[in-house]
Amino acid sequence: MSLVDVIGWIATCVGALLGLPQLIRLLRTRNLDGLSLFAWRAVLVLNIVWFAHGLQINQPPQLVTNAVALGTTLPLLVLLSRSLGRSLAKVLLPSLAAAAVIIAVDVQLGSLAFGIAAIIPGLLANTGQSIEVVRAPKVTGISPLFLVLAFVNQALWITWAVLLPDPGTIAAAALTLALTAFNLTWYVLRRFGLRPMFLRAADRPAAQVVERELTHA
Repeated sequence: MSLVDVIGWIATCVGALLGLPQLIRLLRTRNLDGLSLFAWRAVLVLNIVWFAHGLQINQPPQLVTNAVALGTTLPLLVLLSRSLGRSLAKVLLPSLAAAAVIIAVDVQLGSLAFGIAAIIPGLLANTGQSIEVVRAPKVTGISPLFLVLAFVNQALWITWAVLLPDPGTIAAAALTLALTAFNLTWYVLRRFGLRPMFLRAADRPAAQVVERELTHA
């Protein structure tokens, strides 16, 4: 097995287990502070479309990876929908519809078109979490291990792509790596006392409580 294969399989394993630390944290604490429902809905799209693509091209590693990933993404969305008081059907349906469109692109237009389309939910997932890290009154519901693994996963994929080489994956992984690095860095800054920015009106009372706690700490 070559170095490229080893790195690819390590990245696959890390990606499959990526959501597990966040699921465990949510089950243990029921703390939603800083979590992005939008981001996890986009992750669900990714899990479904890459599983379907694995079927399309007969690649068992993709099937296993995304089946395992779905085992963490779906429970996370169930817990998030319950905690936020939202209908699970309304939470899942947009993701299922988006996944159906991207799968249709794969079937009708081929792998290259699919790859381009599949980048979109990946960027949305990371961007959605970036927004919450910046503006949520508190970020204590986010698993730091999840953020670290997300960064490591993209670093592995970009290394794999450079060694291969695969320009398309290099470009996609580089952009996602930048987003995961931002999320991890901003999370650390928030935990060290950086205040939220661009607050939603509904979050201002909670942010004022946090600020008072910091002032009297």
